[in-house]
Amino acid sequence: MTEKMLKFVSIEQGSPEKRDALERKADFDEIYQGYIVEKAEEQASRCSQCGIPFCHIHCPLGNNIPDWLNLTADGRMEDAYELAASTNNMPEICGRICPQDRLCEGNCVIEKDFNSVTIGSVEKYIADTAWENGWIKPITPQTERSETVGIIGAGPAGLAAAEELRKVGFEVHIYDRYDRAGGLLTYGIPGFKLEKDVVERRTNRLADSGIIYHLNFEVGRDATLEELKTKHDAVLIATGVYKSRALKVPGAELNNIHRAIDYLTISNKKSFGDAVPSFDDGTLNAAGKNVVVIGGGDTAMDCVRTAVRQGAKSVKCLYRRDKENMPGSAREVQNAEEEGVEFIWLSGPDAFVGKKDVKKVHAYQMRLGSPDQTGRQAPEPVPESGYDIPCDMAILALGFDPEDLPTLFDTPQLNVSRWGTVKVKHDTMMTNMDGVFAAGDIVRGASLVVWAIRDGRDVAACIEQYIDTNTAANAAAAE
Repeated sequence: MTEKMLKFVSIEQGSPEKRDALERKADFDEIYQGYIVEKAEEQASRCSQCGIPFCHIHCPLGNNIPDWLNLTADGRMEDAYELAASTNNMPEICGRICPQDRLCEGNCVIEKDFNSVTIGSVEKYIADTAWENGWIKPITPQTERSETVGIIGAGPAGLAAAEELRKVGFEVHIYDRYDRAGGLLTYGIPGFKLEKDVVERRTNRLADSGIIYHLNFEVGRDATLEELKTKHDAVLIATGVYKSRALKVPGAELNNIHRAIDYLTISNKKSFGDAVPSFDDGTLNAAGKNVVVIGGGDTAMDCVRTAVRQGAKSVKCLYRRDKENMPGSAREVQNAEEEGVEFIWLSGPDAFVGKKDVKKVHAYQMRLGSPDQTGRQAPEPVPESGYDIPCDMAILALGFDPEDLPTLFDTPQLNVSRWGTVKVKHDTMMTNMDGVFAAGDIVRGASLVVWAIRDGRDVAACIEQYIDTNTAANAAAAE
């Protein structure tokens, strides 16, 4: 430990400057400025270098946070990046979008009386500095191997696995239904949280490393899973979960009621400069409309803040629990409130009202009752508490379920759980099909990007071991 650490008693927490709400809601640029080097070193020096680093323990990736904070405080930025990248394939992305208030920062031991170390902002600074200085190079394996791996899905789990597999020399092919790599990072998260050039430089680095993308490629349409299996030595399913949960209430079939994933995807495509008829004709454009978003997670926060930037007349968010019990990041709620979003807590819809197009949401008040099986107080309706909310566009942000992959992939023998997630053996991450693995949300259900990266790294090690075992067995049989 250097004498530069333990400054939390004399230096207050200082987050990067946030752009004014009036300025930032007029564009899709990121809302936080970056640290200057002196500020990054200062904030890193607040780390207590505790004996049991709860930030490390509560990070799904097991990042060596106190160590790279120490290196940052010492001004050893390249070393800090190398350490951060040793456990995280996308530190600048996690620094931007991880819910640090629920993970590392929320478990910082100095958090109670001194405010936590701004771990996410320092992580972002470390990686951005590495990119700016050209320290991040394409992957050059020491040995090229003859075996190939096919990965279905270019989201965070698939990209992390691809990088780890390429490092040990495998030829890696990534198949994705979209026209750009990145999955959720590209089309599911708005630019004000994650600017797209940040994602593109990562995906471009993998292409420069020899990883081959097959975009606009749908398994089941362009090839079956069985066909990919015969083409590669191993196949990884890393599709994520994109099937939006429905709201079964009267009027749900009315026009202008949209799934969150459709709304965010179209908005991101428009930000890329793509021609998007459903945006240009106003169908998926919130401009001038009374928008009601239903849900309380981070996807709902992305939707309400996107609607503000599109020029909505009003934006309201309905959530059935109170502010303290919502699943989304408290930081995102604060940002949305600053930008003019109205939150209607303890409220749920029981009907959409209109003839052809939705005109109102009929809602009712809720109260928190007895705890359910998860320990959370279950919301229940308050009798005779109904009221109407004007609505020209409703967006359903109720979470995601897996698509029916056995049917979609034309592979009925693929085993899935009763929730539709792909079943794997927990020690090998392999499905019931030999040589076919699965990782990320398609296995664990809708979760965080940081968990997808962790799963991608873990499954890459399993795939390497599987191929090595098969290669050794084939060599022995040939003798």
